[in-house]
Amino acid sequence: MTEIGAMVTGAWLETHAPVNRLFIKIGDLLLESGETLKDITIAYQSWGTLNAEKNNAILVNHAMTGWSDVPGWWPSMVGPGLPFDSDKYFIVCPNVIGGCQGSTGPSSIAPDGKRYGSRFPSLTIRDMVAAEVAFSDALGIEKYVLAVGPSLGGMRALEWAVQLPDRVSAICTIGSSAVATGDQIGTSSIQIRAIKSDPNFHGGDYYQSSVGPIEGMGIARRIAHLTYRTEAEMDVRFGRELQGDDTGRFAVESYLDHQADKLAQRFDANTYIVLTEAMNSHDIGRDRGGVAAALASITIPVVAVAIDTDRLFPVRLQAEIAEFAPHALPLITISSPFGHDGFLVEVESVGNVIKEALALS
Repeated sequence: MTEIGAMVTGAWLETHAPVNRLFIKIGDLLLESGETLKDITIAYQSWGTLNAEKNNAILVNHAMTGWSDVPGWWPSMVGPGLPFDSDKYFIVCPNVIGGCQGSTGPSSIAPDGKRYGSRFPSLTIRDMVAAEVAFSDALGIEKYVLAVGPSLGGMRALEWAVQLPDRVSAICTIGSSAVATGDQIGTSSIQIRAIKSDPNFHGGDYYQSSVGPIEGMGIARRIAHLTYRTEAEMDVRFGRELQGDDTGRFAVESYLDHQADKLAQRFDANTYIVLTEAMNSHDIGRDRGGVAAALASITIPVVAVAIDTDRLFPVRLQAEIAEFAPHALPLITISSPFGHDGFLVEVESVGNVIKEALALS
């Protein structure tokens, strides 16, 4: 297999150093689409020690462009004496199927020896959870103390609560929702269009090209990043009052360029599409009598957390979860000027929430 160049994909590939990643096989998985994803590998990282009873495990569900290295994207959260206390708990974070940092995804080699590319099947949140269940089985973990995640991770944590209340004592969903909104789907569809319109996309089969759809994914990331932050923050960073004249306002362009360049170094365009479409398909109430009925069926404690300036997942979406889940705590709202990304920045406030959620288990 010819090595893939850096200008094609930022995915972790088989020839790259694993660093702290561990890998485990979970076999085949029948997807909701009816297709079977074969011989799945899950990349994961862990902290702390799983006790003899195997009852001290915490499942961290990463966000869309996150990965298994929790301290790498969620600073000051994992370690001795921190909210995810590795002296007390075994904290584990698997990279989702469809991902690009070691778990089976579009950039992985398929059973026929070629990379999946356009052949990779569509996924749903429920498919991702099914893979996480198989992963947990492979580790011998029958029940988690807590399943917790932001954004896409919160969607998966919520699915755990509905599907598998006997396998998790409590969940915490942060900056997430019970169903994807039309606004989210609309914004996401433009991002997907940007990637697919890149002449280097080649219908998703770009891995043997010299250049991949880096520009298209960069445009998608620029759009997404604006939804992750707030208008007020952009005005403070790049407003006339700070710069002294009008020219400083245009520095936002280089700021967004930087965000796009960073993502290109560690992400894959096909994965961006697969995970975005999975989020768009999210509906906790599908085939369960609707959102309210699905939430009402949850029998374990739920901690729903909103960020007051989040324009991608506004407060009302977490309020819905807290209202209809019978054992939910009152909605917790964190104040932050950073919008959806507040869960990454307001680590002290988020850490206090995690401690509160762990006390419920």
